Amino acid sequence: MHTLMKQVRYLLVGILLLAGQSVMAAGLMTPKSGNLPQLEIRQHHVEVTIEDGYAVTSVEQVFFNPNNAELEAIYSFPVPEKASVGEFTYWIDGKPISGEVLEKQRARDVYQQEREQGREAALTEQDSYRTFDSHVYPVRPQQDVRIRLVYLQPAHLDGGIGRYVYPLEEGGVDEQRLAFWSYNDVVTEAFSFNLKLRSSYPIDAVRLPQHPQVSASTSSPQEWSVSILNGQAGAEEEAAQTTPAVIRKLDKDIVVYWRQQQGLPGSVDMIAHKEPGKDRGTFMLTVTPGDDLASINEGRDWVFVLDLSGSMEGKYQSLVEGVRKGLVKLTDKDRFKVVLFNNRARELTYGYLQANINNVQRAIDRLENTRPSGGTNLYAGLERGIEGLDSDRSSAIILVTDGVANVGITEKKDFLKLLERYDVRLFTFVMGNSANRPLLDGMTKISNGFAINVSNSDDIVGQLMLATDKLTHEALHDIDVKIRGVKVKDLTPARIGSLYRGEQLIVFGHYWGDGNADVAISGKVSGKPAEYSSRFKFPGQSTRNPEIERLWAFATIEDLQNRIDYLGEDADSRQAIIDIAKEYSLVTDYTSMVVLREGQFQHNGIERRNATRVAKEVAARQQRSSAPVVDNRVDRQQPMYSQPRAYPSSGQSGGGALGPWMLVLLLPLWIAGQRRRNA
Repeated sequence: MHTLMKQVRYLLVGILLLAGQSVMAAGLMTPKSGNLPQLEIRQHHVEVTIEDGYAVTSVEQVFFNPNNAELEAIYSFPVPEKASVGEFTYWIDGKPISGEVLEKQRARDVYQQEREQGREAALTEQDSYRTFDSHVYPVRPQQDVRIRLVYLQPAHLDGGIGRYVYPLEEGGVDEQRLAFWSYNDVVTEAFSFNLKLRSSYPIDAVRLPQHPQVSASTSSPQEWSVSILNGQAGAEEEAAQTTPAVIRKLDKDIVVYWRQQQGLPGSVDMIAHKEPGKDRGTFMLTVTPGDDLASINEGRDWVFVLDLSGSMEGKYQSLVEGVRKGLVKLTDKDRFKVVLFNNRARELTYGYLQANINNVQRAIDRLENTRPSGGTNLYAGLERGIEGLDSDRSSAIILVTDGVANVGITEKKDFLKLLERYDVRLFTFVMGNSANRPLLDGMTKISNGFAINVSNSDDIVGQLMLATDKLTHEALHDIDVKIRGVKVKDLTPARIGSLYRGEQLIVFGHYWGDGNADVAISGKVSGKPAEYSSRFKFPGQSTRNPEIERLWAFATIEDLQNRIDYLGEDADSRQAIIDIAKEYSLVTDYTSMVVLREGQFQHNGIERRNATRVAKEVAARQQRSSAPVVDNRVDRQQPMYSQPRAYPSSGQSGGGALGPWMLVLLLPLWIAGQRRRNA
């Protein structure tokens, strides 16, 4: 098993090292007219709270218009995966006014009407999978404009490791968004990033791999904080006479990892929201399985499907070196195939090759003589990779791309139908903040594989270890969740697929009444049935976590959108998304958020539903911040798992977890990546 894990780690290291690329900043505001000078970023403040299995991120920015003309500006922000925007606030006459969600066309009409009348207004729309774009009018000459964006997202753990990404990099995909991303990424007055981590389970370390000057502080194993400042230190820092960490340019993602103490049990955690007098409540179950998935020891077929489009320029040599190091560590039991794609797809190896030294060297020589160029015909690359799979051997397809298909077949449903025809696991490495995550996530789900999102600021070694564990262990497939004893409906995700070693299962739903319920999770491991069960109580009243309602709504909309992507748009699914988005005030492909002068909401017949919801959520967050950390585990009396939860297979902690052999491999590649990034 140790040998197999070594092989897989070598196979994956080059892929993960592709993150070393030049980047430009995100979270900027620019004039709609490209002929005007850029807006200056005066202040950029971020407040993050991670607690109870989800993260709340509040981004407040101040921009200055150096122009002598009044203008309309566009604020664009690459909201992370699985995150839902619940608030966009625009300061009018010095007062913050939050937006309300309407159907997209009506929101545009209202915004345009207010703009034509010369009144202040803002409009937030979802720009496909890439960003949330907010039009703001007017931005007065030689004056500031202040905005706030708040989004929510589940905070998953993988192998006992939590990961939070604050996206500041645009992503660098094939489609260039005009000259937008070339604008100023320097904060002239003040930047702050404050993260508070409150955990039901003890944390033994917090790490920011690309910000080594930042040190996390802790008041207990369950409460940690991270602070990055630019400009004057805040009052707390001055009182403590500490020197906060400083960053100057906002062109690098802030990635925060936290590691739970080892030896913790597999568990089920639940948080719920059920207001007094209401029949229906909302819940989020977080299932952390015990470590009982066996290792895989047989030889495999490895198919590398590699993006060779123009966006890979500057990253290609790292790819070649990584593939070289991986292939030389395979055994005679393994076979490999390499497929490259840009405008078209071609097979570099002309079928499977036994992993001997001669075949490996010939493949590497061909890779060395190839250069990135052209567009991204992702479908052709995937189709070519699937061709010739041997049903008698275990196969893995490793796809590395940003998923921005712009040549040939590009519709999501066509990719899903292609994968549905084959019994193959697709493992995808998603590159950059502007990657087409909906497409890549959908592809991996339908193939029962997994997707790993990679930032330039990630801890590449750590991501490598987590990916290795998934590929070298069995998985729980065809998962089903049953809850009896309490009326439960609207479970999401509707299709769970597979659960790999170290992964958590997150399930949202509605429930009626209260009391004890029997909860069972079933599936198959290597074709054999497996079931885990427990019994615990659903509360009759709980108001601590109102954000759970929005998280349920976002997950449900994702399910509906996946159905549309696969089966095509139908009136019922479209209307269901609109109804849910309006009820829970979420920006989607069909709904947008509009900010008006307070009196204009009433004038336009717009109910202040989101303002009420925002006030409720803010009050709940304030109450939680001053209360002790809550234990959300619900299966203590009847544990669902008998084994402790999974941790990275090295069984070691700290910088030497991968051993000297991995450091020898990583060091020259890491140095090469840093040189390219700093060039």
